[in-house]
Amino acid sequence: MGTGVMIGAGIFALTGQIAELAGTWFPLAFLVAAIVVGFSAYSYVKMAQKYPSAGGIAMFLKKAYGRGLMTGACALLMYFSMVISESLVARTFGTYVLQMFDTGDSSWLIPALGVGLLLFAFIINILSNKFIQTFSLVMAFVKIAGLAVLAIGGLWATGWSFESVSVQPEETGIVGFLGAVALGILGYKGFTTITNSGGELKNAKQNVGRAIILSISICVVLYVFVAFAVGANLSIEEIVKAKDYSLAEASRPAFGQYGAWFTIAFAIIATVSGVIASVFAVSRMLAMLTSMQLVPHRHFHLPGNLQRHTLIYTVVIAMLLTIFFDLSRIASIGVVFYIVMDIFIHWGIFKHLREELGATTWVLVTAIVLDVIVLGAFLWVKAQSDILIVWIFLIGLALVFGAEKWFLKLHDYDEDDPHYNSE
Repeated sequence: MGTGVMIGAGIFALTGQIAELAGTWFPLAFLVAAIVVGFSAYSYVKMAQKYPSAGGIAMFLKKAYGRGLMTGACALLMYFSMVISESLVARTFGTYVLQMFDTGDSSWLIPALGVGLLLFAFIINILSNKFIQTFSLVMAFVKIAGLAVLAIGGLWATGWSFESVSVQPEETGIVGFLGAVALGILGYKGFTTITNSGGELKNAKQNVGRAIILSISICVVLYVFVAFAVGANLSIEEIVKAKDYSLAEASRPAFGQYGAWFTIAFAIIATVSGVIASVFAVSRMLAMLTSMQLVPHRHFHLPGNLQRHTLIYTVVIAMLLTIFFDLSRIASIGVVFYIVMDIFIHWGIFKHLREELGATTWVLVTAIVLDVIVLGAFLWVKAQSDILIVWIFLIGLALVFGAEKWFLKLHDYDEDDPHYNSE
């Protein structure tokens, strides 16, 4: 599940955007992002070892902060960042599909195709949890194998030449590079979906942590090699020009038109399976928040149980984002929400659970510092190029914390509240 969500949201949607910020350093940005995520993963592994459950991040936050503002607001930031990732992948799906046709100026087709994918994911998700888990497992192996073929084939076709991704410090600044690292983090954050499996895995106290480490390790190898393959076949200018479908463009010099079609077909498979897996995990997270009475819930006369309702809400929000935001802005909003939530996870463990978990202080502090540095650099870059992203982030943060505070003030925990029953 972790690799399935990561690969869907990461390499296809983000390679071009990362190259735009990092220049010839862009393969290194994926590697540095993995290091930052590695420090972050330490907190999640420690929490999963002590408190494995289906609640995942929501339960981790509750253990650190109790049922209060910080738990509710930070869990919502994580929820929204994951829904944003779904819309990111949905638009990426539309972009790659259109590479198969000469549609001219039909930009409206991209969100239309993305909305269609989300609707398909909704239909699949109401069928069977067992089917989704089996499907995600099979697709994870398919995506890993497919990316390995693209990376090795692309580098082999160019004689393993790395000239176009050599380090040239004059081409980019450290702030731009750190901004690219922030985007790279978005490509790895799918590992957090693994924490929702603590109630189902055998020997969960060990296996949740192992799954997190293994999924990140697999993805960093794939991402870095694919980045090198893209850089070996295209110049930075070409990557940026085709940033929304850079993998397909990079496959043309290496494999010809048939290679491009293979890459497009593979991207379609990867994005479809990624959205299905993400919708499954995110709707379950919202259901958990509802059961914990951290978010309001009303049936609106909808059929089905709580899980069905949260599935509907999740898909509708993702559809709206897919329609109204482009790929760059979707990715930007998602990464800032996620990193803010990540900082509060580390701080909660450092402040309240460090001794109970046996967590190492310097690792927690390093994780916080790294998050703050890359988030600050990313916001600085966006303030120079797209100030609207900064305003959306600040307003969104204020709305999430303000709404959560208002809800908790009005709603005391009530075991008999009929709005929170499963039916």
